[in-house]
Amino acid sequence: MARVGVLALQGDFPMHEKRLRELGCEVRQVRNAADLTGLEALVWPGGESTTMTRVMSDELRTALLSFCSAHPVWGTCAGMIMLSHTDVDPRVKTLGIADVHVNRNGWGRQVHSFEGELRLVPELTEKKPCVGMFIRAPRITSVGNEVRVLAWYRDEPVAVSQGNILLTTFHPELTDDDRFHRLLLSWIIEPHKNRTASTGDRN
Repeated sequence: MARVGVLALQGDFPMHEKRLRELGCEVRQVRNAADLTGLEALVWPGGESTTMTRVMSDELRTALLSFCSAHPVWGTCAGMIMLSHTDVDPRVKTLGIADVHVNRNGWGRQVHSFEGELRLVPELTEKKPCVGMFIRAPRITSVGNEVRVLAWYRDEPVAVSQGNILLTTFHPELTDDDRFHRLLLSWIIEPHKNRTASTGDRN
């Protein structure tokens, strides 16, 4: 049974917990550095990146930086922002461990939230279409050479990976599609599987 943590500082962490338990995981809410002990992976949910920056202690920030550099981690929406780089809002202090630059709320404000069908890399493509739910979603502005694009919306990258890091601008936990949760769990089972980019996977 995979031991997966869900960062529970703020945001929609209960939905991630529910989906992971449905997939047979042992799930733990993470609110302080000690909660990371013994975990095999971490989900960093969406919410408000400014609020996350404000409420996160220095001790937890240091522990997250260490954990996320060595274990599978998935950031959705605001979680993606916190693991990437953003030059737009000085109130947001990200970990910056992924070579990805994002524009916070780049897809619009709350009133501009929308759903859209995504184009996926072959290994994530299934018979059922993948629909992304974008809620005040960040927009990817650039990715580094080691970043692989996993999904596109209208030819723009909306899901990427770099080594042990998975990032989605949208909210898979708010739909009935669990393929990205399953992808994260596969990284626990196959920790040395190559997840870096080939030239053809970048956009």
